[in-house]
Amino acid sequence: MGKNRNKEISTALFKRIEPLLPAVKPCAKGGRPRLSDERALNGILFVLRTGTPWEHLPQELGFGSGMTCWRRLRDWQAAGVWHRLHLALLAELRGAGKLDFSRASIDGASVASPGGPHTGPNPTDRGKLGSKRHIITDRRGIPLIFCVTGANRHDSVVFEELIDALPVVRGKPGRPRHWPDKLHAYKRCDSVPCRADLKRLGICNRIARKGVERNDRLGRHRWVVERTHAWLAAFGKLRTRFERRIDIHLALLSLACSVICVRNLERFC
Repeated sequence: MGKNRNKEISTALFKRIEPLLPAVKPCAKGGRPRLSDERALNGILFVLRTGTPWEHLPQELGFGSGMTCWRRLRDWQAAGVWHRLHLALLAELRGAGKLDFSRASIDGASVASPGGPHTGPNPTDRGKLGSKRHIITDRRGIPLIFCVTGANRHDSVVFEELIDALPVVRGKPGRPRHWPDKLHAYKRCDSVPCRADLKRLGICNRIARKGVERNDRLGRHRWVVERTHAWLAAFGKLRTRFERRIDIHLALLSLACSVICVRNLERFC
């Protein structure tokens, strides 16, 4: 095969990712050479960006077969590669002064799904099967943490779980950052347990109150999380949840969050 000119990822960024990938021992029996990790990652990113079915990954791109890329995505998810990559990029953003913990926002968005774990009838789409992704972003819209539930799960149900899962972000000398100063949320999170959870962690709550405040009153701060949902929906493989396996769907979501982080790191763009 001639020189591969198709690339989804820069050489500089791959060098940053490569140390996170698990080492693979060469097969003693020989056989077909293993597809390089860099080419496999390019194939994964192509599928994520375009939404192309794995089995239809164009061979002329030089990224190997779609199933090889799918297996590499699965194995790296099991090894925790995508989570570690996201954490490493968050640390780099904080070190570059591009992560703002003064305010954070939480929100959920539903997507259609063919079925599988963490799905349920969507109350906003005539009961059709779907999933909901819940995310917390910093003031700039950088995704800090996410989780996936059935579309019928109320945002307030996963509120405490998602807050407690916020990562410890290093990147600067001194103590790492864990909790934001303030958290903005919509009225559907207006409950005593949600407010108590924020008070327990020393986070100032900015939850719209039912029957008191309009949902759009604090929109000048919360719109960033809606924009982040739009960024995620721009990835063809996430516009609809095509993957029945939750580990594959979570891997793609985590990788998409890392791509959003990379876009805010100028030296990789």
